Amino acid sequence: MKKLLLFVAFSVILFAACKSGGEKKADAIEFKNVNQTIAKSFSDLKKLDTFKIELTGRKPEEMVLNFTIKNAEGKEIYNAKIKGTELVSNTDPNVDLSKEKDQVIFLKTIADDFFSDDNFLEPAVMPDDKADKYTPDKALYEELKKSGLNGFKYRLGKENNIYIAWSEKEQKVKIYYNCC
Repeated sequence: MKKLLLFVAFSVILFAACKSGGEKKADAIEFKNVNQTIAKSFSDLKKLDTFKIELTGRKPEEMVLNFTIKNAEGKEIYNAKIKGTELVSNTDPNVDLSKEKDQVIFLKTIADDFFSDDNFLEPAVMPDDKADKYTPDKALYEELKKSGLNGFKYRLGKENNIYIAWSEKEQKVKIYYNCC
């Protein structure tokens, strides 16, 4: 009888240990970093550039969204590092992000949706578009109307979208529109 009780007690402890280990494994999956790459025409209409997004860190205050673009030759032409805390603090105040878990889910969602089709603008500027108060570089805007190069937009917060494109004249990626 004593052996049976010891066996039952051991089995219960073993079962509880396995169950708690499974919960930890689920948490580890939830905090897995995001790393995505996509090839799109950007700096040259005939060649593909490589867009890469990587979300690193386990806690919002440690998380960083690294966004890079490399041209067809492999040269880095754009790099933006966005702190997770910056994205969380610039979001819609009606969204409850008071819990760390919700902040992590929010940041992972931003990273997962970073390369949605809506963010690739083909072309960056339509020939009949007019520059407005949200156009920081009117000369680039006019250049893009003529070149027909593509653009890309990404969000830094609730009302802060950054629109970038390649300037053939200056041979670099620049912001051509910054708006809501």
